This record gives sequence, C-alpha cells and structure tokens, in this order.
Amino acid sequence: MNTDSFVLRHIGPRSQDLPAMLETIGAESMDQLIYEAIPNEILLKKPLELAPAMSEQEYLEHINELAIRNQLFKTYIGLGYHDCNTPAVIQRNILENPGWYTAYTPYQAEIAQGRLEALLNFQTMIVDLTGMEIANASLLDEATAAAEAMSLLFALREREQKKNNISKFFVSDEILPQTLALLQTRSKPLGIEVVVGNHQKFDFSSEYFGALLQYPGKSGTVHNFKDFVAKAQNTEIKIAFAADILSLVLLESPGNFGADVVVGTTQRFGIPLGYGGPHAAFFATKESYKRHIPGRIIGVTKDVDGNRALRMALQTREQHIKRDKATSNICTAQVLLAVMASMYAVFHGPEGLKHIAKKVHNAAFTLSSTLKSLGYEMLNDMFFDTVAVKADASKIKAVAEKHRINFYYPNSQTVSISLNDTINLKDLNNIVKVFTEAKGLAPMLLTEIHEGNAIPEDVARKTNFLEEEVFNRYHSETELMRYIKKLERKDLALNHSMISLGSCTMKLNAAAEMLPLSDPNWGNIHPFVPVAQAEGYQIVLKNLENQLTEITGFAGTSLQPNSGAQGEYAGLMVIRAYHESRGEAHRNVCLIPSSAHGTNPASAVMAGMEVVVTKATEEGNIDVEDLREKATLYKDQLAALMVTYPSTHGVYESAITEITSIIHQYGGQVYMDGANMNAQVALTNPGAIGADVCHLNLHKTFAIPHGGGGPGVGPICVAKQLVPFLPGNPIIKTGGNNAIPAISAAPWGSALACLISYGYVCMLGEHGLKKSTQYAILNANYIKERLHGYYETLYTGERGRAAHEMILDCRPFKEQGIEVTDIAKRLMDYGFHAPTVSFPVAGTLMVEPTESESKEELDRFCDAMISIRKEIDASDKENPNNPLKNAPHTLKLLVNDDWDFPYSRQEAAFPLEYISENKFWPSVRRVDDAYGDRNLICTCAPIEDFMEA
Repeated sequence: MNTDSFVLRHIGPRSQDLPAMLETIGAESMDQLIYEAIPNEILLKKPLELAPAMSEQEYLEHINELAIRNQLFKTYIGLGYHDCNTPAVIQRNILENPGWYTAYTPYQAEIAQGRLEALLNFQTMIVDLTGMEIANASLLDEATAAAEAMSLLFALREREQKKNNISKFFVSDEILPQTLALLQTRSKPLGIEVVVGNHQKFDFSSEYFGALLQYPGKSGTVHNFKDFVAKAQNTEIKIAFAADILSLVLLESPGNFGADVVVGTTQRFGIPLGYGGPHAAFFATKESYKRHIPGRIIGVTKDVDGNRALRMALQTREQHIKRDKATSNICTAQVLLAVMASMYAVFHGPEGLKHIAKKVHNAAFTLSSTLKSLGYEMLNDMFFDTVAVKADASKIKAVAEKHRINFYYPNSQTVSISLNDTINLKDLNNIVKVFTEAKGLAPMLLTEIHEGNAIPEDVARKTNFLEEEVFNRYHSETELMRYIKKLERKDLALNHSMISLGSCTMKLNAAAEMLPLSDPNWGNIHPFVPVAQAEGYQIVLKNLENQLTEITGFAGTSLQPNSGAQGEYAGLMVIRAYHESRGEAHRNVCLIPSSAHGTNPASAVMAGMEVVVTKATEEGNIDVEDLREKATLYKDQLAALMVTYPSTHGVYESAITEITSIIHQYGGQVYMDGANMNAQVALTNPGAIGADVCHLNLHKTFAIPHGGGGPGVGPICVAKQLVPFLPGNPIIKTGGNNAIPAISAAPWGSALACLISYGYVCMLGEHGLKKSTQYAILNANYIKERLHGYYETLYTGERGRAAHEMILDCRPFKEQGIEVTDIAKRLMDYGFHAPTVSFPVAGTLMVEPTESESKEELDRFCDAMISIRKEIDASDKENPNNPLKNAPHTLKLLVNDDWDFPYSRQEAAFPLEYISENKFWPSVRRVDDAYGDRNLICTCAPIEDFMEA
C-alpha cells in the first residue's frame, strides 16, 4: 500500500471494507452501484484532463515554490486592506486548529456554545466601537456589507417614499472604489439609482431615500458628519457609514452622529490580507431595524433549566425560511475570521487597541510633518492613518517600486499612503527616502516617531468602549490560550465525530491543504498590488480556474464570488447581462423548483427576476409537465431555470436533460446550483446535463473548511456564450470583455482560501476525484441500507439508489409524541451532530456522510440511529418524560443529587458502549429559542441584566 497517496488519507473506508459495504447495499461492484444511481446518458465518456495526482510531500514542495514567487513589498495602498500583526496565540489556537475550523454553522446550539460566545464577543465589540444598538455575526466583506446597507435602507423607506417611488441613493465620492462598484452591481436590478458626489455639496433633496458616507474617506480625510446626518434626518434620508474599525478607537462613533447603519471590515484586527480574503465584515444598526438585518445574529436565551445559553436569533428573517421574501440571500458568514477578530480585541483589550491606534496615527502624523518639511504639499491635514501628497505619481512610483514599496496613486498628481500597525521607524525612513530621492534631496533620517494629533477635537472619541469583563481579563497568553480552549471544548467539530449534514458536505479538511494558509508569502499580499508582484497567486488561481472549468465541463470560471449565495447571484447577473446583450432585457422570469434551497429565490429577486415556482411530483422530482407548461406560458419572458443536481432530495433525476432542453427551447439559460457537486465530480458534470452556468461551493465539494459558518468560496463556471460577462473589478482587471461589475470587493474574492481547493485537486488528481465521488455515493447508500426497516428513505432514484445523501422520514414518530428535533438533540448524547433538520421536507433528517468517513464511523452513527429508533418505539405520547424529550443530557445534570427521570443515568449519557471511549458533553441543555427572540440580547450584557430581562 502506497501510504504517500493522498487519496488513501482522504477516503474513509479501507479497501477491505468495500466487499462488506457492497454486500449490505446489494451491489456486486462499485461500477454497478454507480450505474444504478446515475442516469447512463449523463455519465462522462472519458476521464477528466487533469494533471497526475501529487503526493502530499510533492504538493507542499510545489506550493512552497510558488509562494516565494510572490514578492512581499511593503504595501501602504490601504483602501480597506491593511497589513497587520496576527497574534501567534490566535494563529496557532484558532486559525490552525481543526476544533475551530471544521465546525459547522451553529444551528445545533447546545453543542456550539463556544463559537456562539466568541461571536457574541464579536457583536459586542462592533456595537461598542460603532456606537450602534445591534450588530450581526459578520458578513462577507465591506463592499457586500455596504450593498446590504443600501438594500436595507431601501426596504425601510417611509410609506410616502415608497408611494412616490423614491429610489435615489447618494454615495460620497470618498467611498472606496470596490465598494462603489458593488453598489452599482446591486442597485440596478433593484431599481435604485446610485448618485455619486461631494457630500459637502449634497442638497438633501426629497428624491433620496438614503446616503452612504466613508469614515475616514478614501483620501484619508476625517470629516465631522453630525450636521450632515441631522439635515438628512430632517428630510427622511437614512444614513449608512462605511467605517474603518481601528479608527473608531480614536474617532467619534458613527452612532453618536446619528447613523442608521454602520458597516466595515475587521480585517485589520489580526486577519492576514490573503490577496483579498477571507475577512469578516460587520453590520451594525438600530434595534428597531432588527428584523431587516442581513446574515446571522447571535442572541442570549436560557435552557430548560433556566441557565444562560446562546443561539442564533431571529432566524425567520433568513433566506432558508423566507425564501424570495428574505431580507438578503446571505447564507455563509465569516465565522472563523470573526472569531479571530473578536479574540484580537479580547487579547489587546481597550488599552491595547488604543496603543495600536495611536501608534498608527502618530506614524501618519510624523510622516505628514516630515514630507511637509521636505517641501511637499499635503492634501489632507485631518486624518487617522492615511496621508495624501501632491506629487508626480509616476516618478514616485518608479522610485518606490525600486525600494520594494507600494503606494496608492488615485491620479497622476496624488500619492496616497495608508499606514498600519506593522509600521516602525525603519519603515518610515524607507518611505521618506522615496520622497527625498524623487526630489533629488539629501537623505533624511528620522530618529523617532513623534506623538501628534491630526484628528479634530470635534470628532475625537470621548466615550469608553469594551468595558465588558471578557475584554479586560485575558491579556496573558496563558489565560487567552485557556479561554480559547474552554470555548473550543464546548463545540462539536469534525475532529470529534462525523457531521452528516445533508447538502453541507462536511468532508476532511486535510492538514496539507491547510498548511500554506499560515505562510506569510501567501498571507501578506494586498489584493491591489501590481499583478506581477503576485506571480505565485496568479499561477494558483489560473490553474484552479482551469481545473474547475474542466471538472464542470464548461468554458470559463470566475473565483470572485466569496460565498455560494454570491455565486448564485453572480451567475444570475451573468445570465441577465447575456440576455441584455442580445436585446432581450425583457427576459426576467426565473423558474425555480419548489424543493430548491431558500437562497435560490432570494438570489433571483436580488438579480431583478420574477420567481415562478414549479411543482414537484410525489417522488420528489421536478414535474416535467408543469415545467413545460410554465416555460411555454412565459416563453417570451423566460430568463432562467435554477436547478440543483442531484436534486435537493438526494436523487439523480433521470429527466434532467429533457428539463434543460425545454428551457433552451424557450430561450432561457439553465443555472445549476452546485450545492451537490460532490455527487458529480469526475462521473458527470453540469455541462453534461445541459446547464449553462453553475456555482460551486469550494467549502463543500472542494475541501475548504466550514469554519463554524464561514469562510466560503462560491466561484461560477460558465458555458462559452457567458464567458464575456464574467465579473470584473474597478482596480485590477478581471473577468470577461463585457464583464458585469464587481460581485465582491477583491478581484479574486477570498484568494487565500482558494489555496485549499487547489491542494485538494492537485493531490487527488482525476482518479482520486472520481474515487471520492464514488465513495460519497457508497457511504450514503450504505447508511440508507443499514437503516432500512428503522427509518424510511423518502426519495430514491428509479433503481432505488440514493445519490450522496438521503432524506430520512421522521414524521410517523409524531404518533409516539417524538418530533424530528428530539432526535437531533438526542444524537448529541450519542456524540453526533444531527443531520440537516426539516430541510427540504419538514419533519425529516437529510443525511450526507461524505467520502471521508470510515466504515467504523458510519456504523457508529447507524448504531446510534437504530438505538434511538428503539427509544422512540418505547416512548409514550402521554408521558413525555423520556430520554428523547429530555435530550441533551449535560454532565451537570448527570451529577446532580436529584435524578427525577424514569431511566438511568447510564441510559441518559452512555446508551451505547462506544460512547464511553470518547464522550462529548453538551454544555447546556435544550435551549429556549422563543424566549431568546422575545427578550433579544445580542451583546455581552452582565448575567444580572439578562436574568432581569
């Protein structure tokens, strides 16, 4: 056995397990299973053309060779991205720790209290610094957050404004260019007119519903916006701020100006640049707007014993429930990065953050004073970290690049320099050297960084922040390490047991795939450096684009969308642009099956399309006749069909090519949701089924870890006719010749995370990718057959096979008084995270084991499910005092002197023998969601305040 082969490390079942698994399934061979699962007409007829698989060692040598081809200049470009110091204790214990990065979104709160607490800390940090009342638990990037703010303010227009169709949105010309580009992308389909101008000349016309201000501006200038906000409020114009998080340590908070929404990024709180991401953005607003906030909100509640507990609040706002009526299509947050940013604040505390902010400001003040003394004209005299200099940009650039320094050049006569917390005296002297050399002056040597103040008194911060205990307690590395560990132990992640969430693909995130993320040669590259300085990145990204293009059977790929939801939106916007280019802008109807994930209709509405839902048959498949009828009815308006394949029901629908041909017959394009791509790779592909565009979830199929709810990467792959419309960027050229505007802030989205998927494909190769898909199907069907007779599988293909996941019907158990939620909570006592609950069918569990789980782990899960079925059979609807209704059982409950349950402590906590070897203890009992929504607390309030609520 070649133990250097990565495929052996990635795939769970051993070769000796295969005969027994096939026997259980009732198939003579793997080929027979695949033949019975996938319609023969869409199976690939030839292997994918990919490079041979690398061993783990070969890959690490390869990626390290590419890393040193990136040139690490000192970069002072700014524009929302700043080099920073990542505390080693956070890098080692969070970023590099599978206990944090392999967890899933905390839908099962009882086994996610650790990251829920870290996210509550994040929200508290944002609320304190912005001066707002409520914040969410992160968004994708600052530009996306700004676009969400615009959408929220549009939705919150006054009744008269809606009646009069008030649709103008003012944007300060000091806004970051990538943010403006994304606003322009988002505004057009929604019927919003973005007007860019000087905020000091704004006329506060009643034609506007909202405005967005940059604080400080892209030029670095700090303005006092109090009067602007007051005038806007008098004319019913709501105000959003895009604010620099570190500047808010020293500047008056936007909340004190009267802001309605504040957005920004926490990247400079210890998150590597990563050529654009991933980073955690923030979104803060007024509590009265709470039901319109995009993304996830963490709130405080209590468990059944009255103990404090945390969970995701107000979920009825979200797309998985409200679908096309949702506040946003946002699904993935940036949890891992938000956790890092929150721990950065915990580590430094308010005094440490003040020290960092003052250090940066003093350096900027010293630089400004020095350049002025050299005879340069300074274009701003009120700033936080960015100074603007009047100078010949081309001359300065030539000298700067010779000294391996990057500045930002807004025009031919302006040089902008944004400093950051890595700055030191040597760096300042190197910057000064560029300007003396460009002018032919004698060298000048600074001997110290002077204390100074370029912040006007009327915008200097006067209020305290981060006064909560958590930000003032863990300042030694020992204490912070233990605090991080304490939280980690409360969470169930892949390093403990299988997480079989259907449609989530919780597979192995291999250490070799993750290692490069800690390399500064990858981490310390700004997204807007000249492309030649990022040669290693460019090779990786181009190779990955080619790999994904080949895997999907398409002609082109964009890596820019930084989540699956953004991939959906990007794909639909590309389709929209395609129709417009053909003089068919009237095509705006999007057909969506009733079983689709909620992001599909939410994305279609954001793209300006009208959603028409198609029916499903009793077998769960798309009703082809209903689809044909609606395609015919809307033939002149038909823009697209959104379809998931295999279906959300876990079935390879045999009519898929007929379905796609119907859409093409009536002038539409087919958008394939790539959520279930793990059941296609190297066996079939979107091109083979007749799709025109798909998004991929690299955080599912291609091994990027879920991070407890993000990061994600959602690239789109497109057919030849759609390549010209792939998304662009306002600063670095990307995309097609007729590119749609930006979908995310950075040209290549979350480029750092793309390294993981590149490693995954390189180390598996064509053979390994195909084998992975085969084993994903094998493992799912093995569970299906092992649970046969205990749980009914709701849908199967025509030959009785599941795809890579299946839906277990738990609705009949209501006769015993058992709900599907009871099963989910009881699984915690058995050491497992529940499968997906009540999606896509209420009262069911959707199970997806992935290829990475061993036969032993699959058997443990099946044994647990069978044991639970026996507990269900023993349950009595009239007497709900049973292990399922009382689950989960905590250690605290078990050691309590009072035990008032009609079953033993062993039955409660150790119902099967294997559990005692590796017991996971939920840290709270079942949480009360309704109580938390009625008494909404989304910050680290003292426990006394909570108990009085």
